[in-house]
Amino acid sequence: MRIWPIYKKELRLYFTSPVAYIVLTMFLLIGGYFFYSIFAFFTRASMQIAMNPAGARDLNVTDGVLRPLFQNLSVILLLLMPLVTMRLFAEERRSGTIELLLTYPVRDGAVLLGKYLAALTLYALMIAFTLAYPAILVYFARVEGGPLLTGYLGLLLMGAMFLAVGVFASSLTENQIVAAIVTFGILLMFWVIGWTSEFAGQPLGAILAHLSLLEHNENFSKGVIDTRDVIYYLNFTALGLFFTLRSLEARRWSG
Repeated sequence: MRIWPIYKKELRLYFTSPVAYIVLTMFLLIGGYFFYSIFAFFTRASMQIAMNPAGARDLNVTDGVLRPLFQNLSVILLLLMPLVTMRLFAEERRSGTIELLLTYPVRDGAVLLGKYLAALTLYALMIAFTLAYPAILVYFARVEGGPLLTGYLGLLLMGAMFLAVGVFASSLTENQIVAAIVTFGILLMFWVIGWTSEFAGQPLGAILAHLSLLEHNENFSKGVIDTRDVIYYLNFTALGLFFTLRSLEARRWSG
């Protein structure tokens, strides 16, 4: 499959337009603000209980800084990821180049993977820049490596899922704004779906809790890798890509 030329083309398009720079800048600015606020609060709390050894034992960097930081970064991603994927297929459909692309001797799967991997590369770059936050933290305090690594693993898996949903939404319409709104709506639904699980009764409550993004993100920020959480994100990602592939095939046949 000729994935590489499509991947290079899509990655070049990201960085020859303002999209990548705007998303990167907004992500780092908002993420940096959250990190500063969380770290400042943690520092102030540490100074206040410095004279109380018993209280100091309950205060640690993992629970006080890393977990809130990863949770806040995931909220930012919920808002920004639709902007990364909205143009991938919607722009091709609007300009009419999708028909030309699908008539090339390239399989639909190669087109999909090339575009998806380009978006995933941009996302990985966004996450890589946030390594500055724990680097600053290490300078002032001892950071546990386990929760840090699992927290970033959770962000990568969650981001891969967000992108898969976004690619699918972009394949359904020629309007980039509509694609972004549909992506955000789907992600938001799975973000809040677990809020009513306690009141829904069984077995519906268990199903809603299992579908909840928040439910599966919690363990990663605690330093725990649960195979159920990993499988959840991988299955959701695969499902999004599968639906996108079916959408492209339907477009090819209808064309």
